[in-house]
Amino acid sequence: MERQSRNGQETIVAVATPPGRGGIAVVRLSGPDSLRIARALVRLKREPETHRVRFGHVLDEGGEVLDDALLTYFAAPHSYTGEDVVEISVHGAPVVVQTVVQLSLRRGARLAHAGEFTERAFLNGRMDLTQAEAVRDLIESSTVAQARLAAEQLGGSLQREVRPAKDALVMLVAALEAGIDFAEDDLQTMPTDEIAARIAALRPALERLLASFAHGRLLREGLRLAIVGRPNAGKSSLFNKLLERDRAIVTPIPGTTRDVVSERAVIGDVPVELLDTAGLRETEDVVERLGVERSHEAIADADLLLHVLDATAADEEQEMAAAWVAAGRTPVVRVWNKADLLPSEEREGAPEGALWTSAVTGEGMDALRGAILRYAGAGGAGAGSGTAAGAVHAMLTNTRQRDSIARALEGLERGAQAALSGTPHEMLLLDLYEALQGLDALTGQTTADDVLNQIFSTFCIGK
Repeated sequence: MERQSRNGQETIVAVATPPGRGGIAVVRLSGPDSLRIARALVRLKREPETHRVRFGHVLDEGGEVLDDALLTYFAAPHSYTGEDVVEISVHGAPVVVQTVVQLSLRRGARLAHAGEFTERAFLNGRMDLTQAEAVRDLIESSTVAQARLAAEQLGGSLQREVRPAKDALVMLVAALEAGIDFAEDDLQTMPTDEIAARIAALRPALERLLASFAHGRLLREGLRLAIVGRPNAGKSSLFNKLLERDRAIVTPIPGTTRDVVSERAVIGDVPVELLDTAGLRETEDVVERLGVERSHEAIADADLLLHVLDATAADEEQEMAAAWVAAGRTPVVRVWNKADLLPSEEREGAPEGALWTSAVTGEGMDALRGAILRYAGAGGAGAGSGTAAGAVHAMLTNTRQRDSIARALEGLERGAQAALSGTPHEMLLLDLYEALQGLDALTGQTTADDVLNQIFSTFCIGK
């Protein structure tokens, strides 16, 4: 059944392009009065026709020409929101754009809330919730990989991935319901081993999808990489090298970095938040001690640690830093920095596959970036092979999606145990319905209003 918009018959308006001056700006209307309001604002040379662009002039309050305009009309239900939609393109002068909006308000429209156009598209059945979330992700993408992943999801990749399992689950539920409803007609009850087998067949696809979350989250949100190690190991130098610009202060004096310095970068099409941290050591300096405490916090919050070792320093000088790094559960990439100061014969005692770097000569930087990308590419078992810049498959990208699939798997697990233990089908069905509700929550068929409000409030105005 088609969802009905919670906004009733209201017509909404908003600027659909970014604020500021530009060559073109677009004012978007959606709702039953969209065309009426637009025709009152724009004097057209030809009658509007759905999915056709018409040239005209925007008129001010006194009927004088304010600007040229292109009016595009999309008749319901074949529009972005499923309602009548009109887009008015004018020159990107803020005064013109705001005048068009104000005139629309005076003729009966109201200002759209953040994400309300996409919310109406969802509520009117034009897209499911995973596709609606992908609209936001596509707008906010900063790398090609992020845009590609969002485009795949906008095209319904998650829905297609889940659909076979959901259809099979619905068939199983229907068969069990029929066995209960027509028991007096001697309709054969499904054997226990068949029920368990059919439940087991549903799990692999959903488990692969759940395993994809780690990698999907990294692609969507970015990798949080903390650069850690003893003072004067060259952390800030590598930080600047990865950024390809001088951001952190670098001096020969140990303990120069007293706080966590954060900057965003893109490494091989993966967004990365780089954290340059204070050197790990015991100190009596109050300011430096606070910096070390924040370094520990960064270590705890990071997705990946880059442990920088000074190739020229004695091992005992780095034991404390190494112990602190090893104490956590965060994955670690270790590099031996200042390789340009170490004769090649002295590298022989290093562990096999040791990664040598030099922020001065650039030695090992490509290998370091490759190590970071290998972690990002292997972030989830469902991520496939290769780096994140490779082919994009259906994957979960946020905790709401992950929790929905986890809920479905938990229901299937309980259902399988109930079947094997001989639980009556009436009780077993409760677990299967729980699994089905988890799959429905993924696409938004059973999502509560407060969840929807939380999702769409994070959108930009006009989308």
